Amino acid sequence: MSAVTEPADNPLLEMLETGELPDFERLAPEHAEPAVDALIAEAQAAVERCTTDATATSWAELIAPVEDAEDRLERAFSPVAHMHAVMDSPKWREAYQACIPKLTAFSSEVGQNTALYEAVKALRDAPEFETLDATRQRVITDRLRDFELAGVALPDEAKARYKEIAQRLSELSTAFQQNLLDATQIWQKHITDHAALEGLPQSAFDLLAQNAANKDMDGWLITLDAPSFIAVLTYAEDRALRTEVYEAFSTRASDVGPHAGEYDNSAIMDEILALRHEAANLLGFDNYAERSLARKMAESPAQIEAFLLDLAERSFAPAREELDALTALAAEDGIDDLAAWDISYYAEKLKEARYDFSDEDLRPYFPAPAVIDGLFKVTQRLYDVNIHAREDVPVYHPDVTVYEITDADGSSRGVFYLDPYAREGKRGGAWMHPFQNRRVMDDGGVQKPLAFLTCNFSPPVGGKPALLTHGEVTTLFHEFGHGLHHMLTRVERPSLAGISGVEWDAVELPSQFMENWCWYRESLDLFAAHYETRETLPQSLFDKLSAARNHMAGWQMLRQVEISLFDLRLHRDFDPERGAAVMDTLNQVRAEVSLLPAPAFNRFPHAFMHIFAGGYAAGYYSYKWAEVLSADAFSAFEETDLFDVETGRRFLTEVLERGATRDAMDSFVAFRGREPSIDALLRHSGLTGPKAA
Repeated sequence: MSAVTEPADNPLLEMLETGELPDFERLAPEHAEPAVDALIAEAQAAVERCTTDATATSWAELIAPVEDAEDRLERAFSPVAHMHAVMDSPKWREAYQACIPKLTAFSSEVGQNTALYEAVKALRDAPEFETLDATRQRVITDRLRDFELAGVALPDEAKARYKEIAQRLSELSTAFQQNLLDATQIWQKHITDHAALEGLPQSAFDLLAQNAANKDMDGWLITLDAPSFIAVLTYAEDRALRTEVYEAFSTRASDVGPHAGEYDNSAIMDEILALRHEAANLLGFDNYAERSLARKMAESPAQIEAFLLDLAERSFAPAREELDALTALAAEDGIDDLAAWDISYYAEKLKEARYDFSDEDLRPYFPAPAVIDGLFKVTQRLYDVNIHAREDVPVYHPDVTVYEITDADGSSRGVFYLDPYAREGKRGGAWMHPFQNRRVMDDGGVQKPLAFLTCNFSPPVGGKPALLTHGEVTTLFHEFGHGLHHMLTRVERPSLAGISGVEWDAVELPSQFMENWCWYRESLDLFAAHYETRETLPQSLFDKLSAARNHMAGWQMLRQVEISLFDLRLHRDFDPERGAAVMDTLNQVRAEVSLLPAPAFNRFPHAFMHIFAGGYAAGYYSYKWAEVLSADAFSAFEETDLFDVETGRRFLTEVLERGATRDAMDSFVAFRGREPSIDALLRHSGLTGPKAA
């Protein structure tokens, strides 16, 4: 790649100097590596100055220069990582892969720098420490913890090995996600017979027709992108088609299925688990699950397992009733061997039978532009902020819109890029990625938070706006909850601002908290209106939505427990003599908590991005753990009013604005006045009955 190191030649470096948003119209893959090289060198120089200058013993001379250099590096790389995820191409892959080893090496280098560690420790033990504010004290204590978790205290040989492991794990994580993206996109099924898609709603026909047209095909094209895959599994009457699509989806990136071995993640998973275990042992932990708890609320793997098994016990009885009902419906169609590819189909039929209600009934009332506007109105009422589109900012795709959040007085709180729709070359799922953290500069200026909010909703088709399902509406509110946590922070230091530094099993609290406003008439009336007639959501339809809220709740809870237990035990029980035993572990967990045997070909772990290429290794339980917090937090509004001003202000100031300046439990108690209770989660999930015998 060409060397582009001057700010005027490189949008990434230019952005740092001007403080402006990145110029995505100019940004190209060849800008990534030169920018990273220049900023790593800059950061290395900062570390060198701090560790060679004997007078560098204060916050301003020791902590601030390193933190600032690291922040500049992270800010420059964030757009590169984002483009790799949402605009995949061979050149962006090459750029990303060129940067990751360098970033990992630099992180290890700083984390294992004994001289810097000793200097920071001396500052912590010096009289000046007591004169620092609580935020700066926390930055110092967290940094010392992170030094130790990076292996700073290891003997030289072990330190070198730990660094090798970190480097290799970053390579494997990248390979895992790229295999999954390729495996997802290579499969497609072209259909020219309308009858083969019997049962699909018109919205799905339109989507599949648009898929085909985008490839210059006639008829309809099924892909493994979520809107397409879910539509077939939920509505297709042809069981053979459901089976084929399910098998293609559940065998992605594995040793079986239609592309067996082509993008196989099997060996990658085995090596990741072995290396994580080895790294944990080097640090003195018995296993990686224990190592992961160093930055979490939970106290031990045993506590987590007990929590999950308790949820399972409470879910078994309702889940069995739900499965019996699906089995009975399938039997009416002559199916006496209900299988995994039948669950979504008959769950939808059961919902229609019980509640006279289908997700498709709601789509016309949830046009994406109105939902987005409604989300902003909900946020405004809760936190007294305004959100408006920025028309002056270059974007990387026509689907993307840039928005700014401002206080009532017009001062800016943050900016975010919203990229809502599924498309080729975009990683599946939904996420919020911090682009830039809040930071108060030495001159008193404020570096405002920036974020990328990414979803994979059904795109606009047939000249209509994108019409969302209620599940997609909930996903949008969820991701925006993460965004608000990141952007509404008042913390001055970037390493503790927003979600940075927050215990990982508490980071889902603000996101799951926001989902609640998708279920109430008062909030839905802010945006739920028919895209053609502008008729508000009929009361009869709202009543059906409310009645069906806990449809299949026991089944869904067991599924989440299954995934969480699998992740926990995979990392806690790893045995170097036995190896990873990924499928054996999953099968053992399924035998314990699953009510329907999975097909032998199912390779769910091979696509489990959260734990193999994300931040949830030995931490997937965090979704349920944090849901206890979020449900209990929302119950404060149930006790007052959905838009109670004082309660909203208290959640803003005690949770959203505080970042990681104190423990998540302390923030929760400051908001709620007590420690969390599981009661609200059980009530919201309809699981308040007795435990299974």
